[in-house]
Amino acid sequence: MRRTLAKASFHTALNLLFFSLIGTALLALTYELTRETIARSEENEKLKLIQQIVPAAAYDNDIMKETTQLPPDELLGNDNPTSAYRGRLNNLPSIAVMQAAAPDGYGGRINLIIAIHHDGRIGGVRVISHNETPGLGDYIDISKNDWIKIFNDTSLENHKDHDWKVKKDGGAFDYMAGATVTPRAMVKAVHKALKYFALHRNELFAITDPSIPTGKKESK
Repeated sequence: MRRTLAKASFHTALNLLFFSLIGTALLALTYELTRETIARSEENEKLKLIQQIVPAAAYDNDIMKETTQLPPDELLGNDNPTSAYRGRLNNLPSIAVMQAAAPDGYGGRINLIIAIHHDGRIGGVRVISHNETPGLGDYIDISKNDWIKIFNDTSLENHKDHDWKVKKDGGAFDYMAGATVTPRAMVKAVHKALKYFALHRNELFAITDPSIPTGKKESK
């Protein structure tokens, strides 16, 4: 009896192992077959966002191909390396698009994409993903509200450190009544991203591909 049970258990284990291997192989095959399609889709979505916040007249290079990797940095709120997209006009640096995050949203992490002109002005900000409360927190989504355009053309020059708060806290930025946590997190994240840009502007626009014309050298 025990031998029969042991044999049955052995065959069951073999069957489970077999189907697990088949399942893993199918998942791997599906991933390989769809990887390029998914990557193209992600690039297209990024391009759509970039086109919303970067004026077409601001660059004449292929901004999606001229990228650089940014290491994790507290000012960007990122725990992993991220890509930055660099726009050039007449071979001169013009605008950069960086990924950042507000870790302290009401519903948790808010992922952003921020375009900053070479002179430090914000071209635009867009939310990539968030978990804010529907109806209150989702007004940071451009498809539902224009609030996020409040950052357009702001900079460290025209908004001093004490301005980078919501008006309820004595700052310069509007907020939705009854929902201050979300805009507080957004304003703080954008401010920190501007500080990162100011500290690393030369590195962001450094030429790493010798096939790309350098134009005039950036003054320091």
